[in-house]
Amino acid sequence: MPDRPTQILEAAARLIARRGVRGLRVEEVSAEAGVSTALIYYHFKDRAGLLRRTLAFISRRAVRYTDAALKNSTDPRTRLTDLLLLELQDTPRVRENSAAWGELRASAVFDPDLREQLTVATEEWADDLAHLIRQARAAGQAAADVDPRAAAERLTALVEGVSERWMSGTTTLDRAHELLRGAVAVELGRP
Repeated sequence: MPDRPTQILEAAARLIARRGVRGLRVEEVSAEAGVSTALIYYHFKDRAGLLRRTLAFISRRAVRYTDAALKNSTDPRTRLTDLLLLELQDTPRVRENSAAWGELRASAVFDPDLREQLTVATEEWADDLAHLIRQARAAGQAAADVDPRAAAERLTALVEGVSERWMSGTTTLDRAHELLRGAVAVELGRP
C-alpha cells in the first residue's frame, strides 16, 4: 500500500484526469483518497501545493514507465522512438497520466505558478530527447545538421497533440504511433 502522500497524489491525478483542474476541491481529493482534508493540508499546505505536487508526481510516474520499458535498448534512435511511443500506451495508468497532464497544461494558462512548474517539466522532457538526438547524430543515425533542441521541442509538442487526439477518439492508437514514427524520420532524417 502506498504511503499517505502518494495515496493523495494518486487520487488527485485520477480526479484531474476525469474532471479537470478548475473545479477540483480538496474535499473531493480527500474522499477519493480516503483521508481527511486536514491530512491533505498537512502534507500539501493548500490546493496550489497539491496541484504542484500532483504535476511533479505525474511527471515522475511517466519517467518510471518509460525508463522501465527502455532498460534493454541501447540504440539512441530506437530509444528516442520508443520513448515517444511509450507516451501513448493503452493502459489505465498512461491514459490517466496523459489526461491529467493535458488538464494541468490547460489550467496553466490561468495559473502562473503552475505554468512555471509545467515549463520546467517540459524543458526536462525536451532535454532528455535532445540528448538522445545528439547521441543518434554522433552514431550516424541522424542528419549532421539536425538541431537537437528544436527537434526535441517539436517532437514533445507533437506527442501532446497526438495524445489528445488519440484519447479523444479522433485518431487511433496505431495512427498516432505511425505519426510519431514518421515525425522521428522527418526530424532526424532517414538512417
